[in-house]
Order: sequence, then C-alpha cells, then structure tokens
Amino acid sequence: MTVLPKRFGKFGLTLHPEKTRLIDFRKPKEKSDDSDDDSGPGSFDLLGFTHYWAKSRGGFWVIKRKTAKSRFSRAVKQIKEWLREHRHTAIKEQCRMLGLKLKGHYGYYGITGNSQALVRFKLEVTRLWKKWLSHRSQRAWLDWKAMGRLLRRYPLPPAIAVHSTLKRAANP
Repeated sequence: MTVLPKRFGKFGLTLHPEKTRLIDFRKPKEKSDDSDDDSGPGSFDLLGFTHYWAKSRGGFWVIKRKTAKSRFSRAVKQIKEWLREHRHTAIKEQCRMLGLKLKGHYGYYGITGNSQALVRFKLEVTRLWKKWLSHRSQRAWLDWKAMGRLLRRYPLPPAIAVHSTLKRAANP
C-alpha cells in the first residue's frame, strides 16, 4: 500500500483513500476440524460485480462473479421509475422497451455463473410490470393468471448468460 500510490503517480493517477483498501483474496484453505477461524475468504465489488471464492462443481476453488447488490437494486429502481412514467403507453410498446432494457442488462451482467441474478432480475421486472399495469386505472387490476396470458402474448426475453468467462483449451 505504500508503493502503489507512487507507482500510480508516475502515470498521473491517484488512489481514492476511502475506496482503496487491501483485502485478503487468496484461495481459501481447506478447513480442518480444529480450525477456529470462521472468517471466510474476502470479496470485493468491481465494475458492477461482486468477486468471491466458491467451490466449482468439480470441487475446486474458483473465483466467481455475481451482480453487486447496489447495481442490482439500482437497475430495479430505474426499471420501476420507467414503468411508472410509461404505465399508460401501449402494452406492445412497453413490452418492446422492457425487452430492450432486459437485453441490455443481460448483455453486461450475463456472464457464466450469474444466471441466478439474471433470473431474479427478470422476475423483479415482471412483478413491477404487473404492478404498474394494475395502476393504469381503478378497474385495471391484473391477477397473475391474466399476467401469464399477457406474457404469452408479449413475451420478455429469457434470462440467459450471454458471455462465457470459462477458459477454453487450446486446439492441438
């Protein structure tokens, strides 16, 4: 931490003192039965993702990424505000715009291992869309059965990982 500001200074860069910290982000050691250390491996947020250590399906320690809580809630809040402002727009146009917004979200956050957050985001968008369609008038309340019919007619794009972050073996 003493050398890093000097090294950045050579390039005219500075470190923010409140946002820069040193974290222990080494691969976790296998816990033994006599270990009293309950502190898990470190994690950090960078570029909208929380980076953390977890076990892969094969049982190996790998670095995984998921949407950061702050970015997830910010994206949901922006969708909520957009739906509130456009609740009287035609449903076909709302679906088209929501589809574009979802595809944009999937385009950035759609990486290997983040599918759960993508599905959760789509569910939140669907829930909010139902809520604001129900607020179009005093008699326009939608139940989930009617919302299901609406989603069959105007489907939202599926929550899929767009980018693979897995390393591919070189072809011999």
